[in-house]
Amino acid sequence: MRVYEKRLDIEAYVADLQKQKKSIGFVPTMGALHQGHLALIQKALIENQTVIVSIFVNPTQFNNTEDLINYPRTLETDVMLLSNVSKDIIVFAPTPQEVYGSDTIAIKYDFEGLEHAMEGKFRPGHFDGVGTVLKHLFTITQPTNAYFGEKDFQQLQIVRKLVAIEKMPVNIIGCPIYREESGLALSSRNKRLNHDQMAAAPLIYQTLKQVQNDFGTKSAEDLNEWVARQFENNELLDLEYFEIANIADLKPVQQKQQNTKYRAFIAVFAGEVRLIDNIALN
Repeated sequence: MRVYEKRLDIEAYVADLQKQKKSIGFVPTMGALHQGHLALIQKALIENQTVIVSIFVNPTQFNNTEDLINYPRTLETDVMLLSNVSKDIIVFAPTPQEVYGSDTIAIKYDFEGLEHAMEGKFRPGHFDGVGTVLKHLFTITQPTNAYFGEKDFQQLQIVRKLVAIEKMPVNIIGCPIYREESGLALSSRNKRLNHDQMAAAPLIYQTLKQVQNDFGTKSAEDLNEWVARQFENNELLDLEYFEIANIADLKPVQQKQQNTKYRAFIAVFAGEVRLIDNIALN
């Protein structure tokens, strides 16, 4: 398995692939890989002649320094895991300097309001960091297709907007959320949960499923109030936000409209670990 750390080295490899007119599938990750990542990678392997996986903890998308410091870094384990999937996978594991050069600074983007909802409201500057690192990584890897999980559905919509803004010839493919048997969405952050928190966390998905069941008969206001009650006396889980939004512009629903698709979005703290999830409602 090839592991590239230097930008110039992988750019030379990509240039050779382009000469051969080979399709490139790209899966950007921050490491601490789990089965959800592997599902994206396996789809990319089926649909492309070459697959590149980046493992890079991007400093510009963390508005919380402690969260950046504590984010799990398991490169050696990740590479072993990938080699078990396919030894043909190309890994790009750069330093911030290789990605950003001397200035690790985020570009200020206008994503037409998508960046101000939900995650953007609680994590200022987060999506500028996401957009900036993906602009760099797309430039380096020149993918035909790039794969993202729907667990970060707001990010998925922003990546699509980024590609349009930057006029990049990459096809963005969203993939279903991969879950534990309990329903908990797989996340690298799950590794930081203690036993009690792990046992409590499935309430997040159970709550979303009930909202999905009730969406046809109850108002968004009633559902918002019901969700808040599920967490108000919970000693292990603290609700940060719950929102029902139009999937096109991510604006919260005031009154349900026909022929409009909605999703429910949620963010919950289990101690210091922040967990997000979402579900299609119609």
